[in-house]
Amino acid sequence: MSSGNVYQFKITLDNVRPTVWRRIQVPADYTMWDLDVAILNAMGWDGGHLHGFCTIAGQRGSHMSDVVHIGFPSKDFSVGDERKIWEESIADWFIPSMRDRMKHQYDYGDGWEHMIVLEKIVEAEKGMKYPRCIAGKNACPPDDCGGPWGYMELLEIYTNGPKNEDQKEQLEWLISDYGEWDAEKFVTDEDVEFWDTKRKTAYLRAMQKSLD
Repeated sequence: MSSGNVYQFKITLDNVRPTVWRRIQVPADYTMWDLDVAILNAMGWDGGHLHGFCTIAGQRGSHMSDVVHIGFPSKDFSVGDERKIWEESIADWFIPSMRDRMKHQYDYGDGWEHMIVLEKIVEAEKGMKYPRCIAGKNACPPDDCGGPWGYMELLEIYTNGPKNEDQKEQLEWLISDYGEWDAEKFVTDEDVEFWDTKRKTAYLRAMQKSLD
């Protein structure tokens, strides 16, 4: 695929309401690591947790057990049948009419899952900078809020007020770290900051070192 083309993906976060999704375009010569960083940036995750891709059964060449790990694995933690694909091309994993979707997993403890769908491959616009986010809806949940079910509970507390001391502490944490929360807020496409992948690698290594 020519480097003058771009891959357009739709990223949808599973099991949350209101629905959270982003549409991004990335260069055709991106690696899976590059795509991983773009997904985290577009969604709004800080990237400080283990994350990776998983193929989906039913597509040609796919098996649900194929976990392709991205990130920095703990020596005490296994995610199963791993295949590290940092440098492999997105063109080898996303093939129109054959394998056009994968799951993206973020924070294996909280259990966030995204459906990543290749919508189309188009010619890059002259003078346009890629990657870019061209559309989206609703705010990304806060990191470390307990996954989809914890997030839904947090929204209930934020909307209707805490009913006990534990819920009061949850609300205080949300406001302290994120200010006035608006689940339906999505920053304009131009405000999505895409990290340089080398910068992101250095950041994650620093975070991992602080946890060791």
